[in-house]
Amino acid sequence: MNVTERISIVLSQLKDYGKDTLLKTITDLDISSNELNFSIEEKGKKRPYERKLLYKDENVELLVMNWSDLECAPHDHGQSFGWIKVLEGKVKNTVYEVKEDFLPTELFEEQQDVGSTFYAPIEGVHKMSGSSKEQKLVTLHLYSPPITGMKVYDLEKCAACVVSDDCGAWWPEEQVQKVKEIKMKKAE
Repeated sequence: MNVTERISIVLSQLKDYGKDTLLKTITDLDISSNELNFSIEEKGKKRPYERKLLYKDENVELLVMNWSDLECAPHDHGQSFGWIKVLEGKVKNTVYEVKEDFLPTELFEEQQDVGSTFYAPIEGVHKMSGSSKEQKLVTLHLYSPPITGMKVYDLEKCAACVVSDDCGAWWPEEQVQKVKEIKMKKAE
C-alpha cells in the first residue's frame, strides 16, 4: 500500500476530530518526507512554501509543505485547528497575540526540530520559516475542519487580509485572492 492509499484509509475512517485524536493520527501515520518528496517550482521560490494537498474531506485536510528560504506572514487558520509535524529540517515558529483590531504582537519564538509536532489553535496567530537557509524544511499539516477564511497580517502595511482558500500564508498577489482587507491599529 502506498502512502496516498494509507492516508486515505486512515483519514476517511476518522470518527472524532478532536485535538488528541488529530495528534494521535498525525503521529500514527508515520509519514516520512521521502514518501512525499516534491520539489519547489520556480514560482515557489518567490513564496515561503509550495504545498501539496494529500487528503481533504468535509472534516479534515492533510497537507505537506516544502519550504523556500522565505518566512511566511503572520497568519491564523480561520476556524480550524490542527497539528504541524516537522518531517525534515528545523522550524522557527513565532507565536503572536492579537487583541481586537490591533496588529499582532510577538509573544515568543521557538525552535521545532525534525520529528517534533506542535499545535495550531483556532484563531492562534503564528509565522514559520526554516531556522537554517542551508537546510531543507518539509512540514506536514493536519487541520480540522479544512482551512477557510485564513487571515494573513502585513505588519508593515498595518493591515490584515482574509484570503481565498487557494492563497497561502503570504500577502495575496492577485486581487481575487483578497476576500476582505482590514486596516489594523498599531499596538500602543
